[in-house]
Amino acid sequence: MVWEVLFVFFIVLFGGFIQGASGFGFGLVAMGLLPIMFSLKDSTLLVISLLLVASVSILLKIYKYIELKGLLLIVSSALVGRILAFFVLNTYGEMDFLKQVLGFFLIGMVFYLYFSKANSSTASAMNPFTPIVLGLLGGLIGGVFAVGGPFFVFYFLILYSDKHKYNANLQITVVLTCLFTIILHGINGDFNSTFSIYFLVGFVGVYIGTMLGLKWFEKLPSHLIRKLAMIMVLASAVNLIFFS
Repeated sequence: MVWEVLFVFFIVLFGGFIQGASGFGFGLVAMGLLPIMFSLKDSTLLVISLLLVASVSILLKIYKYIELKGLLLIVSSALVGRILAFFVLNTYGEMDFLKQVLGFFLIGMVFYLYFSKANSSTASAMNPFTPIVLGLLGGLIGGVFAVGGPFFVFYFLILYSDKHKYNANLQITVVLTCLFTIILHGINGDFNSTFSIYFLVGFVGVYIGTMLGLKWFEKLPSHLIRKLAMIMVLASAVNLIFFS
């Protein structure tokens, strides 16, 4: 039990640092490692709960940069995606084959993030079709695998050139979707007493990591942080595919 607690603590500590320094990445890091020890469902619920903590911590520092006009479509469609994800996770969340699916998806995300560049025009982000599709995918993938952040990142990088506006609107989207998922699973009785132990340990780890990451947000090159996170996620994905 002690080693399991320490395992959770250091994973979420590093994930929180990545989240604070780059605006996203906690789910990618944590979901690459936690399913080694827990079922996919338990890992997802823990990561989503701790992601809420990380995002709220960041948002309290930059909330003044929130712009509601860019949120309505993407948040609304993301919540629809979370409803779909709720049923998928409850039906298949205890089955080990989803860990392999997660592994392949994480590898896809790593390659996408490595090769993609946010060079699309702002006009494409303002097309209603773009936030609806990205929101639905981010909500669904985020609700099942807790790694839907890149879909939201892509949208807000297109929409905002100012990194504070990008980060603030990204975090409020994550907060709303995570809170919605927690309410759905809470009503369904999916949280148990063991979960609370790991959540409390993770709360401390993710808060410390996020605060450290925020201190580096202004000065550390984000591409270096993301490359480190991608290497870890890639290694973890291979482990999930071949050894879980």
